Amino acid sequence: MSETNPAATGMPVDAAPYRYTAAVAAEIEARWQDFWDAEGTYAAPNQSGDLAGDPELAARPKKFIMDMFPYPSGAGLHVGHPLGYIATDVFARYQRMTGHNVLHTLGFDAFGLPAEQHAVQTGEHPRITTEAAINNMKSQLRQLGLGHDKRRSFATIDPDYYKWTQWIFLQIFNSWYDDEAKKARPIADLVAQFESGERAVPGGGSWSALSATERADVLGGYRLAYASDAPVNWCPGLGTVLANEEVTADGRSERGNFPVFKAKLRQWNMRITAYADRLLDDLNELDWPEAIKLQQRNWIGRSEGARVDFPVDGERITVFTTRPDTLFGASYMVLAPEHPLVDKITPDAWPEGTHDVWTGGHATPADAVTAYRAQAASKSDVERQAEAKDKTGVFIGSYATNPVNGERIPVFIADYVLMGYGTGAIMAVPCGDQRDFEFARAFELPIRCIVEPTDGRGTDTSTWEDAFAAYDAKIINSTGEGVSLDGLGVAEAKARIIEWLEREGIGQGTVNFRLRDWLFSRQRYWGEPFPIVYDEEGVAHALPESMLPLELPEVEDYSPRTFEPDDADTRPETPLSRNEDWVNVTLDLGDGRGPRPYRRETNTMPNWAGSCWYELRYLDPHNSERLVDPEIERYWMGPREGQPHGGVDLYVGGAEHAVLHLLYARFWSKVLFDLGHVSSAEPFHRLFNQGMIQAFAYTDSRGVYVPAAEVEEQDGKFFYQGQPVKREYGKMGKSLKNAVTPDEICGEYGADTLRLYEMAMGPLDVSRPWDTRAVVGQFRLLQRLWRNVVDEATGEVTVVDAEPGEDTLRALHKAIDGVRQDLEGMRFNTAIAKVTELNNHLTKVGGPVSRSVAEALVLLVAPLAPHIAEELWRKLGHTDSVVHRDFPVADPAYAVDEAVTCVVQIKGKVKARLEVSPAISEEELEKLALGDEKVVAALAGAPIRKVIVRAPKLVNIVT
Repeated sequence: MSETNPAATGMPVDAAPYRYTAAVAAEIEARWQDFWDAEGTYAAPNQSGDLAGDPELAARPKKFIMDMFPYPSGAGLHVGHPLGYIATDVFARYQRMTGHNVLHTLGFDAFGLPAEQHAVQTGEHPRITTEAAINNMKSQLRQLGLGHDKRRSFATIDPDYYKWTQWIFLQIFNSWYDDEAKKARPIADLVAQFESGERAVPGGGSWSALSATERADVLGGYRLAYASDAPVNWCPGLGTVLANEEVTADGRSERGNFPVFKAKLRQWNMRITAYADRLLDDLNELDWPEAIKLQQRNWIGRSEGARVDFPVDGERITVFTTRPDTLFGASYMVLAPEHPLVDKITPDAWPEGTHDVWTGGHATPADAVTAYRAQAASKSDVERQAEAKDKTGVFIGSYATNPVNGERIPVFIADYVLMGYGTGAIMAVPCGDQRDFEFARAFELPIRCIVEPTDGRGTDTSTWEDAFAAYDAKIINSTGEGVSLDGLGVAEAKARIIEWLEREGIGQGTVNFRLRDWLFSRQRYWGEPFPIVYDEEGVAHALPESMLPLELPEVEDYSPRTFEPDDADTRPETPLSRNEDWVNVTLDLGDGRGPRPYRRETNTMPNWAGSCWYELRYLDPHNSERLVDPEIERYWMGPREGQPHGGVDLYVGGAEHAVLHLLYARFWSKVLFDLGHVSSAEPFHRLFNQGMIQAFAYTDSRGVYVPAAEVEEQDGKFFYQGQPVKREYGKMGKSLKNAVTPDEICGEYGADTLRLYEMAMGPLDVSRPWDTRAVVGQFRLLQRLWRNVVDEATGEVTVVDAEPGEDTLRALHKAIDGVRQDLEGMRFNTAIAKVTELNNHLTKVGGPVSRSVAEALVLLVAPLAPHIAEELWRKLGHTDSVVHRDFPVADPAYAVDEAVTCVVQIKGKVKARLEVSPAISEEELEKLALGDEKVVAALAGAPIRKVIVRAPKLVNIVT
């Protein structure tokens, strides 16, 4: 029988009218949520203004606690979604009770493809469905009792918000990265350098002699936000381009699972690569999980080596290599199929003596290149680089010259070389690289041994079965005109060859990164419009701040033009481009040229844009004059001891955002910092990744998911409507038909029970299985807590003013000490276990509970189950809220055990157990153990070699 029933304990229903039930919980929770809203209980005072007149409040340490932006799905929340929100709420409540000024709020990342897809299908404006989803989510979150400062909430679709998203874009657009100063600077500073001659104009000539279009092209090569023609991930099925991170490992779109192809389009990009070194170096000062730091380091991919030029037909192929010491082993070259030099150096006919295996059976090099490019375009980057696949490629009909020995080597295109890494070209050294080795074998190319094998295989490569990769072998067969590497180790050989390359002017030592510039255009309607217009010459101009926000216009059709998913030859057509009245405008941009005709940018920003800076808007959400008040930003996010780059004190969210949102937000923060808009160079100082709540799902014989709630278990097998089904374990979600909503659990047990259950399931950073049947355990804890304060028959408070016994005092202060440590360390499951232990102790002791113990217990529970804590606090006679009450402090005299058991072992076997003080010293414990009668008898006079003491619990005697 459920304990939501008052008769569950055997007590007649009429005898327990004041029992804590689901109905009582619902009434209490709704009432206290209304109270918190009316009183502004969770409003966080700002440094500017609010704190000025309150010295005591101003003296409090601050704590800025954040959750990752939620996307307001129309499906609403399931119980897996609030895990992180409850955790940050518990932590924030604890921080308030320990004297901190806490900022904790939540907004909504509301631009997104799901709302747009719904608009495409129904014709309903995406704002309507998005705002409805936000309202539903707000209602669900409010039901959980989350202590958010609601004055600071917003959605990225609010024009007052995305005005500043557009403003930040313009700051980036109007900036360049000064490599000497190692920071971003206004583009006007660069123009001044060109005008004065301090900096040479690329290509020579004077700045004044350049046309407006030419100047725009030059500046585009420096701007941190720039438009360019570049290979992109084109998804015909969605009608838009995608960032690398939005393409799955099998070359399909993350949204919709459509094929993705490489295409060359003009798109907006962010020059995040300029910050690669700083993004790497500053990770060292962040309190982030090492796994996330490693992912970012790998994604940025810093490597040291050299750039080397290989002459070919009047052009130069530049390669980046981490092993310039192996240049003498380069026997061919490979370009990415998309490399711009391919068209320039592909001849009309095959050179005399071209091997048949090199041509792919095509009549001319141009035919071979065209066919191979089409083949490569249908594969994802991951597929192209798969180690196990057969190596494919085609000779383009040209030979390059190896600069170290003058040898002519053939140039191929092959899909295992990517335009997005290095220079899009490699020198192939098949003796030391397995992919090059396999390619050389497939195309009958030379394999020269230039490192001395240490595994006994010898230097005759015709007998080799694989490449020999070595970083500690000696260099051999590497002598050319003016340079010899023979006999050197790798490090010495690299230094010597780089010195020679630089002296000869054919290469230089350099650093390369795997990180690519961030593709920032989307061919969608539901996103931030770019504050950019183009003049009649096609030059891009920034809108002045007075014209922001640039709002989305109404359109008749919300969908980008989509195509057959496999039609790679298509190109984007955006919804905004169809609204000619909005696109074509006459504007006075305030640049002295007066009103002129312009054409607006018809792409929109990606959904990541709004989440790149939202932590700043939480600080100063109603400021219409500037991004954020500098004093407010310094107070909440500025650098301080232990946080040299500043940032949010605690940021909780999923690990899946390691190289998307987190990397992008760090980039934007650094640009804003360089330009003097903020004092924090990093957005998030401490990052915590919560685990995932998982659940069982069930599929029928067709592989179709069936409602998990309607599946019955019989003798270890599972049945749905009498038919056997297969059980699987994984994510919770609507599509798997295994979602449990928080509304269901709150309705059956109350929000406090749901909060306790989610926090008690296991360590916060570990995924855990949902079990609705187990929720009742936390409900019973609250019922026992209630009974220890309130008489279920009369509703009267039962506590007494008498002092508690020593056993209870020890139980109380041990709990206070343990819960404090656990809440500080975000070990919420063990904190709940300690609260349960104390509550059970009081139940076991019986009789009325001492007021001092009851009040301390309620305060211990307050961060975890705030509604019942508020109610019991009020019943105990207090008129204030528990939210800002001081958290209990343990008395050290009672927080430690009176005695602990020390085990004494001889040769690993237990010979005695001693009851000792927890504070006993190692010397005292050794003396006590050696004098024990049982130990003396067990030793029987044997000489002692060693005594190992681990006070206060272990003494190990070695004879």
